[in-house]
Amino acid sequence: MSEITLSSAVRQNLLSMQSTARMMASTQNRLATGKRVNSALDNPTNFFTASSLNSRGSDLSRLQDSVGNSIQTIEAADNGIKAITKLVESAQGTARQALQSEKGEIITAKVEGSRIKVKDVDTDVMGIKQSDHLSFDIDGTIKTVGLDGTESLTEIAKKISEIEGLTATVQDDGKGRFSIDVDTEDDIKTFEALGTGAEILGITGENTATLSEKSATRKSLESEFNDLLIQIDQLTNDASFNGNNFLDGDNLKVIFNETGLSSLTIKGVDTTSAGLGLAAALSDSFQFNSQIDATLKTLDAATITLRSNASTFGSNLSIVQARKDFTDNMINTLETGAGNLTLADTNEEGANLLALQTRQSLSTTALSMASQADRAVLSLFS
Repeated sequence: MSEITLSSAVRQNLLSMQSTARMMASTQNRLATGKRVNSALDNPTNFFTASSLNSRGSDLSRLQDSVGNSIQTIEAADNGIKAITKLVESAQGTARQALQSEKGEIITAKVEGSRIKVKDVDTDVMGIKQSDHLSFDIDGTIKTVGLDGTESLTEIAKKISEIEGLTATVQDDGKGRFSIDVDTEDDIKTFEALGTGAEILGITGENTATLSEKSATRKSLESEFNDLLIQIDQLTNDASFNGNNFLDGDNLKVIFNETGLSSLTIKGVDTTSAGLGLAAALSDSFQFNSQIDATLKTLDAATITLRSNASTFGSNLSIVQARKDFTDNMINTLETGAGNLTLADTNEEGANLLALQTRQSLSTTALSMASQADRAVLSLFS
């Protein structure tokens, strides 16, 4: 206060005590906050640099939540693929068991050609041209017989017999009339001769296998097979995490940095039975070995697809996990860098506070000694 007059010694000690008090307050603040730079006033360069580092670290930390969710989504898909693979393997076992079980009694109607008059009964040659079409639809698969127009009926029958499941023979009624009869194996369900060549030879009409007595075992295994396909569809639908299902065709973009320029798009797949190329067995189809063999081929292809999908998801998981670990380390580096710019050395600040407290005590003693000269005046009035 300006109206109070202090001696030079007292004022000097007062200023020293005030300075010590300010330094003690600053030191105590550093100890309390753990930082030597608490505002831009303390050190503008360090403060704003540390603030930028901490901001980037916070942005990356927020991204880590979505990255973690993507890892869980991939793991859910991987778990689903493993379970679906087991179901496919069970379906393979069911089909193989059906293939090894006893078949039912099967009646296969024979396709008999029309009796055709042949002019030259000695050479047994038909009027087949190279352009005439002769092929067979066997259970939906087209098999074609190549002809050049010079073959005899016997040679034509031999070429037809080279088709798996077919047996052709030349029939002679002894009166100059010849025909080609085509018989099929029991496992062929449907058979039809096609083309102009078939018409010329008289191999016409459709042959459909019928069952006189079904195998109860195969019928039961057929039902089990279809049930497994239903379970595959249900499991695919259940392999979701946080609303994303990679096994049901969902895609997910995973962002790795704060600018969004570093990312990975994980593409989903379709692991339903239809997506894997599997179809429910038609009624009584397991009664025929050819149909079971065809089913086993689709199951083998489905297994290969699932393994490929598992490999792809495994690769994606490795990438995302590696980026997550990198980002964790990066956040730690940013926070450490920010701390190096702003954090206080508590040991040093503790020593400073102790020194300041000692200085404060000494200043108090010095102030007391400085004021003794002023108190000596009082002795003149005693």
